Order: sequence, then C-alpha cells, then structure tokens
Amino acid sequence: MENVHLAVEEDDLYSGYNDFNPTFDSEDLENDMGFQQAIRTSHGRRPPMTAKFPGTAIGTRPLVSSFGSRIPLASSMGRPVTGAVQDGAARPMTAVRAAGYTSYMTRGSSFDPLGQSRGPAPPLEAKNEDTPEEKIKLLEKKVNDLTEESCVAQSTGNLQLALEKAKEAGRKERTLVRQREQSGNSDHINLDLTYSGETLEQVTSLASEAVDFTSQLCRQRSLRTVLLNLANQYENNEMYPEALNSYQVIVKNKMFSNAGRLKVNMGNIYFKQKNYPKAIKFYRMALDQISNSHKDMRIKIMQNIGVVFVRLGQYSDAITSFEHIMSESPNIKTGFNLILCYYAIGDRERMKKAFQKLISVPLGIDDEDKYILSNDDTSLNMVIEAIKNDKLHQMERDLKLRTEKYIMTAAKLIAPAIETSFASGFDWCVDMVKTSQYVELANDLEINKAITYLRQKNFNQAVETLKTFEKKDSRVKSAAATNLSCLYFLEKDYDQADRYADLAMNADRYNPAALINKGNTVFLKQDYEKSAEFYKEALRNDSSCTVGLYNLGLTYKRLGRLEEALDCFLKLHAILRNSDQVMYQLAILNELLGDSQQAIEWLMQVISVTPTDPHALAKLGKLYDDEGDKSQAFQYYSESYRYFPCNIDVIEWLGAYYIETQFCEKAIQYFERAMLIQPTQVKWQLIVASCYRRSGNYQKALETYKEIHRKFPENVECLRFLVRLSTDMGLKEVQEYATRLKKVEKMKEIREQRVKSGRENSARGRREGREGSAGSADSGHSSGSIRGERLSAKMRSLPGSNEPYEASSPKELDASYVDPLGPQMERPKTGAKKRVDDDDFAEEELGDDLLPE
Repeated sequence: MENVHLAVEEDDLYSGYNDFNPTFDSEDLENDMGFQQAIRTSHGRRPPMTAKFPGTAIGTRPLVSSFGSRIPLASSMGRPVTGAVQDGAARPMTAVRAAGYTSYMTRGSSFDPLGQSRGPAPPLEAKNEDTPEEKIKLLEKKVNDLTEESCVAQSTGNLQLALEKAKEAGRKERTLVRQREQSGNSDHINLDLTYSGETLEQVTSLASEAVDFTSQLCRQRSLRTVLLNLANQYENNEMYPEALNSYQVIVKNKMFSNAGRLKVNMGNIYFKQKNYPKAIKFYRMALDQISNSHKDMRIKIMQNIGVVFVRLGQYSDAITSFEHIMSESPNIKTGFNLILCYYAIGDRERMKKAFQKLISVPLGIDDEDKYILSNDDTSLNMVIEAIKNDKLHQMERDLKLRTEKYIMTAAKLIAPAIETSFASGFDWCVDMVKTSQYVELANDLEINKAITYLRQKNFNQAVETLKTFEKKDSRVKSAAATNLSCLYFLEKDYDQADRYADLAMNADRYNPAALINKGNTVFLKQDYEKSAEFYKEALRNDSSCTVGLYNLGLTYKRLGRLEEALDCFLKLHAILRNSDQVMYQLAILNELLGDSQQAIEWLMQVISVTPTDPHALAKLGKLYDDEGDKSQAFQYYSESYRYFPCNIDVIEWLGAYYIETQFCEKAIQYFERAMLIQPTQVKWQLIVASCYRRSGNYQKALETYKEIHRKFPENVECLRFLVRLSTDMGLKEVQEYATRLKKVEKMKEIREQRVKSGRENSARGRREGREGSAGSADSGHSSGSIRGERLSAKMRSLPGSNEPYEASSPKELDASYVDPLGPQMERPKTGAKKRVDDDDFAEEELGDDLLPE
C-alpha cells in the first residue's frame, strides 16, 4: 500500500473544458446594465463589469481582465488540480453547461432567479410637451372637446351656450392652422378636424293648416366640421345671415365633393325667412348635385319643393312633385299633401284616386300578434315583456297613430266634396277603408260621421248613426253609447243618458268617458258618494282624465269635504296651469275655508288669464269689501259692471256706494238700470225717487212718485212720500193723497186680519181633527186669493172719501215717514254668482266627455 500513489486532491480531471473567450459570451447581454448603458451613451469604452452575474440562477461572475481571459487553476504536475478553485469561483457542476447557469459561481451568493437584487427599473423618460407636434395634438384635442360640448349643449336646449362653444372651437381651429403653417406641417392639415364637429342635421318642420311635412338631411360623417357646427348653431339661434355665410364658405370649397348637399340647409333657412323663390332655387341646386343612387335624399328634397310650391299657391307644380314621389316612393305624408292639393283645385276624381293611394301605402310594421304572451314558453314571455314597450314598439305605435290621423282627416275633408251630399261622400270613404289594410278605421269613421252631424246640429241623424253601433263589437259599442249618453245629457233627458251610460260601461268597463257620464247622472240624483266612486274609477283607468278629477272636486265640495276638494283642484291646477275654472274653484274653496287672502290671490290669477270675466271681478270686489278695503272693492265692482251691466247685485252695491258717499246723482243711473232689468220691482223706483229728493230735485222726485203711484196704486210707501212732498210744496193734491193712503192702509189691515183668521181656523181645525186638510186648503185659498181681488170691491168697506185724514199733520207724517234708503243705507255684501250653486251646474261644471276626433 505504500507504493500506491493516490491522485493529488487538487488535480481536476475535467478542468479546461469550459474555458472560452468571454468576448463571445452574448447570452446575457440584454441583462447586462453596463453593456446597455454603453449602447445608449456615446462613451468610447465599456464600463467595468460588476461582480454580479444577472440572468443566472447561481452566484456571481469572476473578474476578467481587459482581454477577458479566464485563468484556470493548474496543479504542480501540469494538470488542472481537481477540486482546486480560485477565491470566489465555484466548481463546475458538469461538463455540459446548462442554459442560464455557469460553472463559475461566487461563493456565498443568494438564490435570485428573478433578478430582484438589481433594484427598481429606471423611470420612463418624461414626454417633452414643448415640441410643436405635441402642441398641435393638444390643440386638436381641445377643438374636438369644444365641438362636442357645443353639440351636447344644443341637445339640452341651451342654444346660446352651444353657439359660444362653436365660436370658441372656430377660434382654436384657426390657431391650429397657423401653428401647422409655422411648423412647416401645412401639408398635413387635418381637414376632417378643420371641418370637425358633430353635424346636427336640420330637421325643418314646415306646417300649416293644409300642409305638414318634415325635411331631414341624412347624416354625413365625412362632413364633421367645426364650420358646419358653427353654421348649425347660428341657424338654431335664428342668426340666419351668419349661418348662410358659414354654409357658403363650405359649399365653395372644391375639396369636398359632397358639400353641395348643404344647400338643402340653406334652402331651409330661406324657407324660414319666407323667401320661397330662393328656397326652391337652392333645393333644386342640391337635387342636381345628388346622384340617383341616393334615392331617399332626393325624395325628401322633392317633398320640400312641393311644400314650397304650396306656400306660393302654385298647386299644379306642387302636384307634379307629389305625384312623382307617390310613384317612386309613396309615403303617408306626401299622400295627404297630394289630397290637399287636389282639394284646393276642386278635382273630385283625382281626390278619390289620391285617397285610394293614401290607404294603400304600406307602413312596414309587423303584426301586433308577436306581442301576445304565450302560455307555454316562459322565456319567450320574458322577451315579449321586454320588447312590448321598447322604443321600437313606441315608434311603431306613433307611426300607426299618425297614419290613422291623416286618413281620418282626409276622409272628413273630402267627404262633402266628392259627392253631392256629406253622407254619401262619407259612405264612399268608409267603403274604401273597409277594403284596405285599415279596416278597423271604418267604425271610427262612422263615429266621426255622427260627430259631424252634431257639429251641423243635425241631432236626429247623429242619434240614428250612433244607434247602429249597438250590435257592434265592445269597443265601438262603448264609444257610440258614450256619445249617445252625452247627447241625452245635454238635452236634459237624464233617464236615457243613464241608460246609455250603463250600456257603455257594460261594453267596456275601462272606458273613462262612460264612467264620467254615469257619475254625472248619479250626481244629478244627489247621490254624491256614489258619483264620487265612479269618478275615482275613471281616474284609476286613466290618471290623465282631467274631467273626472274636476267633477270629483265638485262632488267633494257638495259633500262638505273641502280639504279633499281643495286637494283635487290643486292636482288639477298642476296639470292645467292656465285653466280659469280651476283657479276660480280654488278661490271659492279658500273663501269657504276662511282664507280670504289666498282666495284673493287665486282670483287675481283668474283675471290675469281672463281679465273680462265679470263674475270673477265681482267676487274679487266682494272679498275686498269683506276685508274693509272699499276703494279696491269699488274698482273691481266697477270693472264687473262695465263688462256685464245686468248683474243686480253689482248694480245695488255700486248705487249704495254712491249714496253712502253723498253722490246721489251718480247712484240714479245704476238704479235706473235696475228698473229696466226688473220693471215689476217697486223698490228700485222708490230708491230713484228718494235719490232725487235727497239731491234737492223735489219736482223730479214728485213726478217719479206720481209715476210709481200710477203703476202701483196700492203701495203705501209711495203714498206716504206723495203726502209728504205735497205738504212741503203746498200742493192742493195733498188731501187726495191722504185719503188714498188711509184707504190703502185700511185695506191692508183687513187683508192681514183675513189672513190671520184663516190661519187660526186652519190651526183650530188641525187641533180638533175635523177636516184638517179642508181647513188648511181654505186658509191657503184665502191667503192667495185676497191678493187678486179688485180695488173696487175693497173700497166699499173703507170710510168715505170726504172724511178727513186723521194723520194729516206734518208732525204725524214725519213720525210715520220711513225712507227706504234710511239715514245711511247699508251696502249689500253680495258678490259674484257662485258657479257651483247654480241650478244648471251640470252644463257649466260637469265635464261632458265626447270621443276625440
């Protein structure tokens, strides 16, 4: 064993196999920070390598010289020493070098496979915003933002703000162009930005009694221009010269092939200015610049041209345009305009043909059956519920309603013109509609025929037409019965009105008009609780039924539930802001609740809407009189008298006001007016005579008393005044008037005794139980017949005419004298006639609901 020589421990049998020139070690150059820094800089030499070896899973990298040779460790025998390593170097793990590892590793290095020991990544380089390119980009963004804000402001209705934003966008855009020119980038001017901005197409509604059409230009995203947006905003703000100038700048630019379409907008502006020849000129220029491939746009422009010809009264030219549209692309609006033009020239046959074309226009709406729920498929029902009230379905409903309106209006217009009579013309229209896709409109046309009879005051024909619907389907039957109920209600045939109201309710319980008519008939029977229930049911079926809410408020008022009535009318006032009837009822309710100031406020609103309403003015005068404001009360009473000089209450108040203020001459004209209105009332004539006497005109007063005595010979007050005036004036007729006064007083006393005895006999008969009814009748007969006896029959029981009048002395006459006006006549506190308490309240207050046309 001693002769056995073992290998030296330092010898490495595999040393030298991994030696290589580090210059060719490019594996980890991407992670070598020094190398990367040398590439990014202009330094001529690579900075010294660090001890770390990024990118490897183990330790560090050995130091290298400028030539980069690695120094192997050799043994004393010339061979590499096995296991001998340099300080900091690691023993190779294998002869084959693994990817990402090295045979030389620094002793004591930590395991860092992700390279986190290198520290955070260097920060990104800040963008330099001072460069011309960055400034241009920021300015472009600002222009787009301003244009978008302008469009948003216009969509919300703030037209002034939209115009200001559009102007600011125009200024920024001009600044942008100058910066591009200064930077030498004028070749790269963004024309889409120069003409950027959401183009809000001008939808022009050209409506009149005969013509109604809408012209809307197609959206052109290629013309998203700042200048176009500015022109639109000028037009929206009715700054038409500025808008035309802006459109002209765009149209003259030859770089935009489609800019000529904006001449439609220019034509719309001339149409608004009522410059119809220029409007036609620009419409035709736009039509020439649009190719035949844009069929819809050409049709709309031709429709505009036709409407302008109608405004000019050139119906033949308008007919040419409308006929071309109906032959190429028929639509409901153009068909209706064509009928109007034929009606204007009085062509019966062409009116019929145009009506047939109108009802044959397809709507392009799917069948309503697709919205019917299925009993089996739950998921399908969910989809149907989701699309039942979506915007598309709402658009379809609006289109259908608009179409029905055009057809109904056209039928009512041409019915009297196409035949010898209105009825035969309407029957022709009904027959045509029955054979078309609008067959359900035939019944509505029949009902409109009955309503037209009503307008012509041909009630019998209207009733006969409506009665033919009693065997129709439920909807039509309910509508006809509702109209019949209203007709009978207006004719005060309340039994028939109630019967047809029941028929309408049985046919359609959800018909609010039928429920209101039923409530009105019950209201007249003073069953207010039941009528309130019908009005409430009508409101549950249709919350916008203002007639039902108004009648419900009146019903609560009759029941004495003033707070609930006030709540009803306040809700109604929120819906009908300018309804004078609603505000008047609110004033009456506040007065009944004791709030006079609030009642005055409501009445002030009433006269602001209807300043000539005499009842409201008189009511306002009464409230001011109750408050003690005499001057305001006199002002409103005077205004009421000026608009309606036949209100006795107002006349009496004004006359009493002038008497109180010692202007008896002015009071005479008011009481003379009262004499004309009520000639059988002696008190007005007595007051006129007293006014003459108070003003010192005794002769006129005496003549007036004589005239009163001639008309009313039994009036005691008139005779007393005649005796007094004759005595004061020393007339010889004084004894005659005194004798007549004595006879009249005696006759009055006898009449009162007979009435008193008759009442006593009647009372005695009832107490004794013998012929009570007969005694009562006798007393009634005696009290009623005494007034009708002749004066000659009564004079036989009075003293002779030659007997002296016992109370002929002036002092006794003064003691018995009673001035009808008194020392200071108290003014009556009367006001306007309450609309609610009239006997004919049903016609003035209760809503009579007819079907809308």
